[in-house]
Amino acid sequence: MSKAQSNIRRYEKNECIFFRKTKEDWGGLSNMAGGYKIVLDGVNILTAEALYQACRFPHLPEVQKLILEQRSPMTAKMVGKPHRANTRPDWPQVRIRVMKWCIRVKLLNNIHQFGSLLLGTKDLPIVEWSRKDEFWGAKLYEEKYFIGINALGRLLMELREDIKVNQSIFSNGLEPLDIEVFDLLGSPIMVQHMTDKIQFNDNTLNEDDQLKLLD
Repeated sequence: MSKAQSNIRRYEKNECIFFRKTKEDWGGLSNMAGGYKIVLDGVNILTAEALYQACRFPHLPEVQKLILEQRSPMTAKMVGKPHRANTRPDWPQVRIRVMKWCIRVKLLNNIHQFGSLLLGTKDLPIVEWSRKDEFWGAKLYEEKYFIGINALGRLLMELREDIKVNQSIFSNGLEPLDIEVFDLLGSPIMVQHMTDKIQFNDNTLNEDDQLKLLD
């Protein structure tokens, strides 16, 4: 069995949380979801997808700027495509680590909204339902089960567990990735700190959200 095959997972549709369109239930788990604004070293970024795509080109700030200027996450993805030949050379080796970091930046900037959404998935498997991508997501077969590597879903499940173990997950900030040339718009990305005053264990959370923490 190849390494890729050993990473393939199967999920029963009626026993997992899945997301496909951003406006549907659990759509906020998608990197494409709006309403989860990110501020990174003073730069406004509309979606986690735009941030992830910009991370392909740390050595090309003009391409990063073009990506981050787009109002649509899909457009942000598409404008980078003509430059794919100039993607950082170690991208295949670092892209999962970059994605893991990007969804943590999304959480740090939207600690209450995104954190509550993750906790609301309980302990169920999380799957990105995709018609094409069996790496980040999984495809649906026979309307009964998903098959794919589901890398994004698995990273979200890992982040969910990290929240449960440590509700003050960002008390010391979020470190930049320890990889060569991790820049945004010409400057090295710095340690990120949470500015939202709402903590998971804050008694200002409403009753429903507090009960989620007890599950």
